[in-house]
Amino acid sequence: MDVGAQLHAELAQRGLTVATAESMTGGSVADLVSAAPGASATYLGGVVSYATEVKQQVLGVPEEVVEEYGVVSAPCAAAMATGVRALIGTDYGVSTTGVAGPEPQEGKPVGLVYVGIAGPHGVDTHELQLDGDRTGIRAAATEQAVRLLLEAVVHGPQKEPAEV
Repeated sequence: MDVGAQLHAELAQRGLTVATAESMTGGSVADLVSAAPGASATYLGGVVSYATEVKQQVLGVPEEVVEEYGVVSAPCAAAMATGVRALIGTDYGVSTTGVAGPEPQEGKPVGLVYVGIAGPHGVDTHELQLDGDRTGIRAAATEQAVRLLLEAVVHGPQKEPAEV
């Protein structure tokens, strides 16, 4: 079973939902998360926010975060994950922001990626240093983001099952 299907199974078992906020992965996290049959029960939607303005205006990333840390940063990833969780009304929000290349961005190297996970436990960020070309870095970031989310769901606080 691939990681997207594993994530869906764990979310469904717990009665939990997720939304995605992506920058450098361009929607590939949403694609992986929504690929499992029945994923519409656990994946409610997402935002691809390539532009800084979209991160700020749609996801609510504070201007101070962008000015002080940049969009390729742990604080930005945290704000994106928190913002999409609130915007869509899910139990979890996962975000990706980073530099896929071919050139550095904001003085940060190609392969630097931040994943944000917002959920009932609070917000966690993960820094990844990935190797490869643009396609490989995006693919690795996508896989790692879903794996980190799966880990948070499995080991995080559980939602009480609904009364029937």
